[in-house]
This record gives sequence, C-alpha cells and structure tokens, in this order.
Amino acid sequence: MNHDHSHEHPTDAGHDHAGQHSHAHGAAGSRLFWALLCTLAFAAVEAASGFWSGSLALLSDAGHMVTDSASLALAAFAAWFAQRPPTQRHTYGYGRVETLAALLNVVFMVLVVVGISLAAVDRLDRPTAINGEMVTLVAALGLFLNLGVAWLLMQGEQTMNTRGALLHVLGDLLGSLAALLAGAVVVWTGWTPIDPLLSLLICVLMLVSSLRLLRDVLHALMEGVPPGLSSETIGRALAGVSGVNSVHDLHVWTLSSNRVALSAHLVVDSLDRWPAVLAASQRVLADEGIAHVTLQPEPLATPIRWLPFPGRRQPATPDVDTAV
Repeated sequence: MNHDHSHEHPTDAGHDHAGQHSHAHGAAGSRLFWALLCTLAFAAVEAASGFWSGSLALLSDAGHMVTDSASLALAAFAAWFAQRPPTQRHTYGYGRVETLAALLNVVFMVLVVVGISLAAVDRLDRPTAINGEMVTLVAALGLFLNLGVAWLLMQGEQTMNTRGALLHVLGDLLGSLAALLAGAVVVWTGWTPIDPLLSLLICVLMLVSSLRLLRDVLHALMEGVPPGLSSETIGRALAGVSGVNSVHDLHVWTLSSNRVALSAHLVVDSLDRWPAVLAASQRVLADEGIAHVTLQPEPLATPIRWLPFPGRRQPATPDVDTAV
C-alpha cells in the first residue's frame, strides 16, 4: 500500500464558499439581535404584570424570557464570532462555536424547566389568588410577540445555533399560550390550580425539545455522520466511480452548521488516472452536499469494491473482500 500521503482538495468546493458562509452567519446574527431586543423588552412588562396579578404562569414565562434573552445574546455572539476567518491555531475557523452555544442554550433551558417545575409544585400546595383579566391580556400580547419572534428566527438558513435560540422562543410561545389559557379559566371558573398545572405541562414539552437538540449537539461534537447522510451510501458511490477499486478510511463529519467535511482513501487502477478519478469523485460528493473534501489515492492492491465498517454484516457479493 502506498504511504505517500498526498492529499487532494477540490479547487471548486469548500474554500470558495467562505463568503456565503459569512453572509449566512451575518444574517443569522441580525435576526438574533432583533429577537433579543423584542424578547427583553416584553420580559420586563410580563414580570411586572405577573407580580401584580399573582400569576405563576406569567412570572415563570417572564423568567423564561429573561433567560431566553441571555440565550439569544449568546446565540447572536456565536453567530458573529463564527464569521472570523481560520487562523494557524484554528485552521477550520470558528464555526463550531455555534454548536457550543447551542449546548449552553440546552443547559439554560433545563435549568429553567427545573426552576419552573419546583415553583409550580409549591404553588399547587399553596394556591394564591390570581387576577385573571390581567393575566389574559398580557399573555395574549406575549403570544403575538413570540409568534413574531419565532417567525423572524425561522427565516433564512437554519443553523444549530439558531435552532437553539428558536427552541427557547417556542418555549416562550407555549408559556404565553399556557398563561392565556390559565387566565381565561380563572376568569370563567375561578379555579386557580390550572395556572401551575399548565406550567408543568409546558415544562414537559420544553424538556422533550431540549433533549432532542442535546442529542443533535452531542452527535455533532462527537463528529458523527451528519443527519441525512449515510457513510455506506457515500462509500459505495465513490467505489462506483470509474477507475476506483475500493474505498477505505472513509470519514464524514460536521465542521460547523451546514458545512460537512469528508476524507477517504481511494484505491485506483492506476495513479495516472487520478486527475480524472478525483474530478468524478468531487462531482459525486457535491451531489451529496459535501464541500470540504480530502481524498488520498493509493495504487491497486486487492480487487475489492467497498469495505463496510467492522461489525457490519458483509454483503453477499463475490467481488467484496472483507479483509482490510
């Protein structure tokens, strides 16, 4: 096997898209900034109204919105920081900062859920009077505001960072809806336990959403194959390129939000055919949305097509050799 580790990078993929990635991060940062201003302003109004009316749903939603403001500020900072160009120390750039911001947002969300849940349980043990009319009015205003902020964040390209921020805003939206329902029930029936009960229901929904985002964040940090891609499918597609006899040491991972990298060793019939093989391989990977590619050619040693990962069941075809 050839150990001359000559790496080939596509000249038309990955590196010339830096401007597009920077523009996407900049647009995301702008949306996050406006979302932050709207959320922080209404949080102050909701906190005052919750204190005056005695509604835990309003107070918890206001506290959630304050936490969201910090989360949105973190997300906006991450989107801005991710635009910094690569350096000699960080050769991939700073796109992974957005993934770290999403992780911190999940942690903040879990802390908020715990705090609201404890307050709701305490309120069930010690019910208090609630001004249902004020709760209904303020919650309705908050619902419309959060719908607008959620719409703003859903515009344009979605990154893991903006998903984390959107998760918090959707939690706010559900909180406003819960407060609205609680206020209406109190006005019509006078039954105050509905306030903490709806708060607990919203906590469950927020926790489920947080765990889903946490799963995606940890998968990215562990450099797992990005969702929607299959290393098996990609490996067989590369092995099907004319002149390629086998593919091994295939790795696919996420560099940053919506930016995928790949490296692989291709065993070829003849190194003289490498330029044509490389061009064809680049086209195959471009169809999969993979822009940052490193491929290493190796001379033909064993007549194999594609080596599945250890532990996989070997395909029953005569031209597949299971030995590496």
